[in-house]
Amino acid sequence: MASLAGISVLITGASGGLGTAVSAAFTDAGALVTAPSRAQADLTTPDGALAAVQLALDTHSRLDAAVHLMGGFASDGPVHQTSGDTWDRMFSLNARSAFYLFRAALPALPKPGGRLLAVGSRAAIDCPAGLSAYAASKAALHALVRTTAAECAPLGITVNAVLPSTIDTPANRAAMPHADPSLWVSPASIASLLVFLASPSGRDT
Repeated sequence: MASLAGISVLITGASGGLGTAVSAAFTDAGALVTAPSRAQADLTTPDGALAAVQLALDTHSRLDAAVHLMGGFASDGPVHQTSGDTWDRMFSLNARSAFYLFRAALPALPKPGGRLLAVGSRAAIDCPAGLSAYAASKAALHALVRTTAAECAPLGITVNAVLPSTIDTPANRAAMPHADPSLWVSPASIASLLVFLASPSGRDT
């Protein structure tokens, strides 16, 4: 695994099934991890995102990378059955939170050398039936990542998203008890890739 010794990393959504594995992987790689709870920073608001970044700066005196894992999943079925509340909630959790975090983190990141990472979803590419709000919100996240990457390339800051299919978490196993989790993506695999992307070895990605 790549070394992140002494690198200050802000991880959102660290308490979830994926977040636990990612936080452990970054800690094992030597990173100085800041993982705010929702009580400390509500990332669906501008002030919450600023508070999360400030917590990392106050704790470790610098911020080298932000890893955005926060998100959510909901589906009401086909488009004509999807409520406005579900649509708005998916965009708030999956797109708006990333926008606020990226906007808050960018001024604090080193130039060059800063890293912004997010976890998207294969569903935004495949667009399965019944997942309009979720897929569209993740597609918005992907567009945000690509646009931010283009803007940050001249500064030497890399911006990447990982797009897994179904992740093998306790929540997904509970929601899909008849599925075969051996076909799903392990949190450890995603964590390892995120560590690489945050490391000096990921500077050309």
